[in-house]
Amino acid sequence: MKLSTRSEYACLAMVELSERYGEGLVRVEDIVRKYRIPGKYLENIMLRLRKAGYIMSRRGVGGGCQLARSPDRINVAEIVRLMDGPIAPVKSASTYFYQRSPIEKSPMMLKLMKEVRDIVSEKMEKTTFGGLIGNR
Repeated sequence: MKLSTRSEYACLAMVELSERYGEGLVRVEDIVRKYRIPGKYLENIMLRLRKAGYIMSRRGVGGGCQLARSPDRINVAEIVRLMDGPIAPVKSASTYFYQRSPIEKSPMMLKLMKEVRDIVSEKMEKTTFGGLIGNR
């Protein structure tokens, strides 16, 4: 499994918003500066996060964004799946995004890919952004 840059930036933004949860709105420009993320790229990511209900935002002077719910209730797998789709190493091993793939020709290899998927998915599903920043 390999995360896209989009997932990496989305996770960095979620970490920042988690660290500042309860402090009010966070300016996107602050996240851009802190993590050196291209501004337009982060704006598109934030729009996707907002449409999916992970963040709330307000435009204009004094605007910004914040988490829509506690960081303890948002796990890393949710954000990675939103940005990249399947966590599985091959499409035919995916639980949520199954598609046929050549690896299915070998039941042993497919079984291995499903085991890899389960290990990675379980770790990401059990890891909340609150947990990452120490709010367990």
